Amino acid sequence: MKAWLDKVFAKQPEQLPLKGKPPIRREKAYSADTGYVYQYFYEGYRESGAGDDAADKYVFTVNSDRASSFTVTLSLNHQARQSWQQDHKRELNPTEQYALVKMALFQIFDERSNLSRPTEVAVTYDNMEEHATTLDFL
Repeated sequence: MKAWLDKVFAKQPEQLPLKGKPPIRREKAYSADTGYVYQYFYEGYRESGAGDDAADKYVFTVNSDRASSFTVTLSLNHQARQSWQQDHKRELNPTEQYALVKMALFQIFDERSNLSRPTEVAVTYDNMEEHATTLDFL
């Protein structure tokens, strides 16, 4: 009975507290190639999934009109990260992982016009390669 109750009342991944939340919440802005200026806050990340689906989900609160905000979640798959690290024979530290995710966020801002609703995007191996080159991680 206890096992069943634990299963029923277990927290879903999106209910788990965020890690790496900055001590002071700072609004930042990004002028996208689409012409929109997005304001965003980094809220933190949480681990989700298991096995091949395991990922770190980085959560940002975003707005483009100062009136309404929405969540953009970027998933950095553990398997893609490990493949990249093996191919380049180096570990990515947490700061570098965050930098790759933030570059992926900027890419979303640049490629999607009028982003205005909750969005979840996976950061792929190819994205990591492109952004690591831009950031000179290679």
